Amino acid sequence: MAVKINLLDWRTERKNLRQQQFVAMVMTGALIAVTAVGLMWYSVTSSVDHQRQRNDFMRQQIAEMEKKIKEIEELEKVKQNLLARMKVIEELQASRSAMVHFFDEIVNTLPEGVYIKTLKQTSTGVSVDGVAESNNRVSSYMKNIESSSWFSEPRLVVINTKDVGKRRQSEFTLQFKNLTRGKTGEKTSSDEEGLE
Repeated sequence: MAVKINLLDWRTERKNLRQQQFVAMVMTGALIAVTAVGLMWYSVTSSVDHQRQRNDFMRQQIAEMEKKIKEIEELEKVKQNLLARMKVIEELQASRSAMVHFFDEIVNTLPEGVYIKTLKQTSTGVSVDGVAESNNRVSSYMKNIESSSWFSEPRLVVINTKDVGKRRQSEFTLQFKNLTRGKTGEKTSSDEEGLE
């Protein structure tokens, strides 16, 4: 039987063993730290990529919504235009009978010996340029307008008397308000324009 004799100092051997353990622990710690850092980097990168994807999706959704909002605004403009046209058509249809009554009343209020040269209707009323055989005829015309259910407030703007041949004629400008009857029979000022 052979006897082994250890010539190394036991302290040196223990020191070497501790150094090996220390190096192993440092290597293990470094490996754990590198693994943890790698996992954290991967997690952060994944989160950032996921958030970028969500941001891109949100941008796409916002772009689609903005496009739909523009389409809705365009449809609203079209709707407003159509409503405005419908209103104009309704007003025109409502004023058709009023126009007939207007011209009928112009003829009914005109006395003999008075002739109309021009007739203008504005938002404030009606202006008539005409010729009469005498000033009395113009006065009769104004009385007829005052008693009319379609006209009111006649006002003589100007009257000029001229001798034409052997006859005297009075050229006049007269203004009055045009009234139209609503469905309930109440009188309202006309807002129609452009009659000549």
